[in-house]
Amino acid sequence: QVQLVESGGGLVQAGGSLRLSCAASGSIFTINDLDWYRQVPGKQREWVAGISSGGYTSYADSVKGRFTISRDNAKNMAYLQMNGLKPDDTAVYSCRFQIKRQTGTRFENYWGQGTQVTVSS
Repeated sequence: QVQLVESGGGLVQAGGSLRLSCAASGSIFTINDLDWYRQVPGKQREWVAGISSGGYTSYADSVKGRFTISRDNAKNMAYLQMNGLKPDDTAVYSCRFQIKRQTGTRFENYWGQGTQVTVSS
């Protein structure tokens, strides 16, 4: 069993900051890419940012320069530092980890349950 748990969401005023965390636990051999996604009710899920096992980062144009993704491999954790938040950033944010549970098996995608971020104007 593998479990991903996000934390750090909440209500913030426009221009403010939040730091999201995502912790993976359970039977984990190794973790490959980590990503953050967000979703607004009635809209498709949107990819926000990603970080490879080697630390290479990439961002959606809508958050570039404001959000920073990072990871702590020793703790099996991912982070999303969000600065300069805008009302359009309001969404449920979820993390996705590519996890190999045992040597010789394939990487599989695991998702957290999501954390609400609300930005007021």
